[in-house]
Amino acid sequence: MFAIIQAAGWPIWPLLFASIVAVALIIERLITLRRSKILPDGLLEKVVVELRQGGATPEMINRVALSSPLGRVFAAGLRNVRSTREVMKESIEETGRAVTHDLERFLTTLGTIASISPLMGLFGTIVGMIEIFGSQAPGGSNPQQLAQGISIALYNTGFGLVIAIPSMIFWRHFRATVDSLVIDMEQQAIRLVEMIHGERR
Repeated sequence: MFAIIQAAGWPIWPLLFASIVAVALIIERLITLRRSKILPDGLLEKVVVELRQGGATPEMINRVALSSPLGRVFAAGLRNVRSTREVMKESIEETGRAVTHDLERFLTTLGTIASISPLMGLFGTIVGMIEIFGSQAPGGSNPQQLAQGISIALYNTGFGLVIAIPSMIFWRHFRATVDSLVIDMEQQAIRLVEMIHGERR
């Protein structure tokens, strides 16, 4: 591995840094964006039962808010349980936007890495081509410098694509996951509002 890095030259170091960041972000988002962690099963039913039994006490609201991102959305509505339907929906929507922002955390960075990795690889290719042309002298070519230029060009191009392809796949996967989770949260929040205001059972 070290021999490959040495053959690829100095342009490989930014790509290595980008690959480490990309892997860390992918692992972090895989752990964070689990459906069971964002949308715990049966949370809506538990909240409604507890609300009907003991009312929206500050202790109950704080416990719900700390349980999950969906709990934060429910807690925003429960804090305004005695207000009108419109006020309750507005408070849920405001918190929902903040929760959505948290779910999208680091996705911009991952998308940026997916976009710039091929360009960083292309930069390495250009550096390699400069090495190749530099090996051509009036008295003949320098085989060692020619080989080094080819190594820099090919390794950086390949490594840039190796980083970009998985990063793009995971970025698109996480975007779709967040969109799906947000839609589910919206539906459950609407059900909570309508159940509290007597429009659903």
